[in-house]
Amino acid sequence: MQRRPQSEQGSQNIMAVILQSLPQEAALTKIEYEGPKIALYSRNPAYLMQNSQVVSNMVNTIKKRIVVRTDESIRKPQAQSAEIISRSIPAEVGVAGTFFDPVLGEAVVFAKKPWMLAQTGEDFDNIDLAEKTGWRVRIRKAPRSMAAIENIYRLMGETVAERTRFYREVGDKIFRDKLIGEAEASLMTLGGFAEIGRSCMLLATQESKILLDCGINESARDSLLALPRFDVAGIGMDEIDAVVLSHAHMDHAGFVPALFKYGYAGPVYCTEPTMLLMEILQQDYVRRTKAPLYSERDIERALVHTIPLTHGIVTDISPDIKLVLSNSGHMLGSVSAHLHIGNGDHNLVYTGDMKFGKTLALDNAYWNFPRVETMIIESTYGGKEDVLCPREEAEANLARMITSAAHAGGRVLIPVPAAGIAQELLLTLDLLSRASRITNVPVLVEKIISDATAIHEAYPEFLSRDLRPRISESEESPFFGSQFSTVESFETKQGEPAVILAPSSMLAGGPSAGYLKQIASDQTSKVILVSYQALDTPGRLLLDGSRQVTVNGETVNVRCEVDRIDGFASHSDYNQLMAYVSRLRPKLRRVLVNHGERPKAQNLASQINKIFKIQTQHPLVQEAVKLL
Repeated sequence: MQRRPQSEQGSQNIMAVILQSLPQEAALTKIEYEGPKIALYSRNPAYLMQNSQVVSNMVNTIKKRIVVRTDESIRKPQAQSAEIISRSIPAEVGVAGTFFDPVLGEAVVFAKKPWMLAQTGEDFDNIDLAEKTGWRVRIRKAPRSMAAIENIYRLMGETVAERTRFYREVGDKIFRDKLIGEAEASLMTLGGFAEIGRSCMLLATQESKILLDCGINESARDSLLALPRFDVAGIGMDEIDAVVLSHAHMDHAGFVPALFKYGYAGPVYCTEPTMLLMEILQQDYVRRTKAPLYSERDIERALVHTIPLTHGIVTDISPDIKLVLSNSGHMLGSVSAHLHIGNGDHNLVYTGDMKFGKTLALDNAYWNFPRVETMIIESTYGGKEDVLCPREEAEANLARMITSAAHAGGRVLIPVPAAGIAQELLLTLDLLSRASRITNVPVLVEKIISDATAIHEAYPEFLSRDLRPRISESEESPFFGSQFSTVESFETKQGEPAVILAPSSMLAGGPSAGYLKQIASDQTSKVILVSYQALDTPGRLLLDGSRQVTVNGETVNVRCEVDRIDGFASHSDYNQLMAYVSRLRPKLRRVLVNHGERPKAQNLASQINKIFKIQTQHPLVQEAVKLL
C-alpha cells in the first residue's frame, strides 16, 4: 500500500524550535531522525552533556525524544579511541572489551569491576572521554561470556550504512503529520487467545498498524495452530508500521525473523536484554530444528531493525501511537506495553507474560499506570484452582527432592526455559547451597542457559533491587556458584548424583529430551517439572500420570520419579492476577483475556467481570475487537 505524500510542516516546526533553543556553544552540525528519536549532532557534545537542562527544556517543548550525538568529524578512529579509553580506565577495573557503534557514536566498555569507577552502567557518561575520543562512552558489567555481545556488535559494525538509512526512514514515517483527524482503533487476534503459544495481535488505527508480539507454537502439530494467522489479517508485510515485543521467549518473538523473510522492513521495539536473548533463542531454534521457518540471515536482519527502548520513556512509534514500556516481572527484559492512541483518545495496556509477585531475580510487575481504558491480560494460571504454593514451601520441596535423590545416587532433571525460570533456579540453588540445605551435589547447566545467564550479568539494572548490587558491585555471581558446571549434551552416569538444568521446559525437544532418555529407566532418579506444561507435550503427559511419552520420535518408558513444584512459576497465579487488576486506578473500562487455555481464560474473564464489575472478553484467534 502506497502512503500519501508526507507533509513537512510538523518536521520543520520541530527543527525550528531546536535551532532557536540551542546556543552557539553547542556547535550543532546537523539534526537527524534516529528512528523514534531526534538526534542532535555536535562538535562540542561536552557542552550539551554538562548542560543537560537545555536538552530537557527542548524535550518538554516539542514532546519528542532527543539524544545528543557526537559529530563524525570529531570522532577519532576506533583503534585509537580504544587505546585512549584503556589508558584512562584504571587497570584494576578490568576492561574485557570495548565496542563501537558508529551509527550512534557510542563506545560501550565492558569491565569486570565497573563499580570502581565513579559512575557505572547506563548512568555512566564520561565527559572527559567524550572530549578525548569524540565518542560517548558507556560502561557495563562484563559477563562471564561475551559471545552474544560480541556477535551483536559485529553485526552492528557490518551494517552501518543500512542502519543509518533505516533510522532515517523510520523517523520520516513516525514524525510525519497525521493524515486523518478522526480516531479509531481495533484489535485483530492473530494468535495466543484461548491458547498458549504464537502470541500475536494487530493494533490498527486510521494511521497505523502495530503488531504486539509475534510468536510461534513449537509444540503444535498442525501448522494452522503453530503460526500467527496473518492470512486473516488482510494486510501485507509492507503495511505494518512497527512490531512491539513483550519478551524474548519463542512463543512471543519466535516468528519475528520470518516477518523479514517475507518482506517486513520496519522497526522492532523491545528492551536491550530482550534483543540479545531473542538472538540466542532464535539461533538455537534454527540449529535444533530440521526445517526452521527462517535462516540465520533472517535473524540478523531482524536484529539490525531492532530499536531498544528503556523502561518508563514515552516513545513515538507512529504518528498517532506513543509507547511506554514497564517491567512485567516475567523474565529479564520482559515488559508490559502501554500504548497511548491518538490525542488521549484511548490507552491500551498489554501485560504480556507477567509476574505480580517478587522473585529472587526480578521485581514485581509494574502496575501504576496513569490511565488505562483497555487492558489485555494473560491467563496462563487463570483458573480458580491455580493458586501456586508459597515460595518458602517451593524451596523446601526442592531441597528435599534433590537431597533424597542424591542420597540414593540418583540424578535430578529439571526441564526449564533457557531464559527465565532457569536463572531463578540458579539463584535458588545457590541460596540453598550456601544455607547447607542441599548436599554438595554438582549442578550441570546446559550451555544455552549459561549463555542467557551472561546477559543477566551485563544488565543488572533490569534485575531485582536486592540482586542488582550483588551483580554490579561484585566479581562473585550467584548465577555461577562453585557447584555449577556448564555442559553441552552431557552424558550422565547412573549412580553419580547430579542436578541437571536443561531446555526445553516441556521435554518436547532440546537437551532435556536427551537427558530424560538417560534417566528414564533409573528409579533412583527423578524429573521435577517447575514450569507450565502445554497440552499434548511430553511434560504435560507426565504431569497427568502417563509413564510412556514420545520424544524426538522415540517412545520412552519413564520409570524414574516425576515430581512437580509450581512455586517457581514466572507467571502470576489466579490470586496475583486478581490482585493486579484490583490495584489499577482509575478503574479499567474493559479487560481482554488472552494467553491461557480456554477454560482458564473464560474463568478469569468471568471473575474479573463479577468481582470488579468491568466489561470483559475472552476472544478466540481470528476475532476483531473494536477499541475506539
